[in-house]
This record gives sequence, C-alpha cells and structure tokens, in this order.
Amino acid sequence: MIVAIIRGFEPEVCLRLAEAYHKGGIDMVEVTFNQKAPETWKDTATAIRAIKDRFAGDVRVGAGTVLTEEQLKICEDAGGEYMITPNVNTALIRKCVADGLMAMPGALTPTEAVEAFNAGASYVKIFPAGSLGPGYIKAIKAPLSHIPLLAVGGIGPDNIADFIKAGCVGAGVGGNLTNKEWIQAGEWDKITETAALLVKNSKI
Repeated sequence: MIVAIIRGFEPEVCLRLAEAYHKGGIDMVEVTFNQKAPETWKDTATAIRAIKDRFAGDVRVGAGTVLTEEQLKICEDAGGEYMITPNVNTALIRKCVADGLMAMPGALTPTEAVEAFNAGASYVKIFPAGSLGPGYIKAIKAPLSHIPLLAVGGIGPDNIADFIKAGCVGAGVGGNLTNKEWIQAGEWDKITETAALLVKNSKI
C-alpha cells in the first residue's frame, strides 16, 4: 500500500499527478491542507473532487494534514474517503470514523500509536519514519504487532523495502512523486516510472 502525497499544487496539477501515479500502479492519493493559507483550502477540495470524479473509485483520494473538524468536513464534502493527520487527535479520529471515512493519524511513540488505533484508526502512520529508521519500526512492532503501520517522511524507492521488511504495511511518499522540475517540464512519464518503482520495491 502506497499513498502518494501531494502538497502545494494547483488542482489541475494534482489531477495530472494522480493520472501519472495511477499509470504507475499507485491507487491512493493524499492532497494536503496548507495550515498557513486557509484561502487555499478550496483548492484542496477542488483537487480531491476532481480526482474522485476522474477515477470513479480506481484511485482513492483523501485529505492530508487535517487538524480540525472544519477540514474534515471539507474533505467529506469533496468526496474524500480518508483523512491523514500529522498527529493524534482522538476526538477527530472518532468523528472521522463515525462519518464513515478511514482515519490515518500520525504518531511517533508507542503510546500515541495505541491511542490512535484504539480511537478507530485504520492505519497509524509513523512520522517521521525516515529520520527514525527501520529499526525503530521493528522495535515498536514487537509489542504492537496488531497495529497496521505506515512509514511516512523520507521514504523513497531506495528504502521503502526496508520499512516493509521491518513491519510496515505500506508508506506515504512525496519526494520524486512531486518532483517540481519534472512537473514544470511536463515529464509525467518520469513520475510514473518512480511510482512503478515504488510499487515494485514495496512488494517483498
């Protein structure tokens, strides 16, 4: 399972990125909220709706960096299927699940991971996983083998396999999946190739 993370692009670019990901085998996309710029939240909603409409279930889309019920509502109204957060907010997780969406909150410690899972999270993302390393995942999976973990932060084709082997069921990936030079040059094929490589390397 790979979630492609899109941050800071216009809705039209988000749609093109989703198309490139889909061609490469990635069928989950996260469009993030910019907390510093509430005026862009409508663009986040537009992008989610556009991806939802274009792929009709072939690509599952949700909102990232969700911190408030207002942002969760924006995600829901746009047709998002899940919310991803950088933190553990148990009230927000419960609200999300009650509304019929999947919750994928971010956690750092075993305590946070358990709190998130017990609140109803479908997956718990360990963030920033790249800074912590696969050894950290392996250590916390020993007592928490029942919690599905995602590695997020610093994950790419070169290290995704290490995190899967350590016990993660998947990863959230930005990086070259949103390479600005490739996007500006219209080199969508390179993004598709990166997506395909990620998918390939995640299957161990």
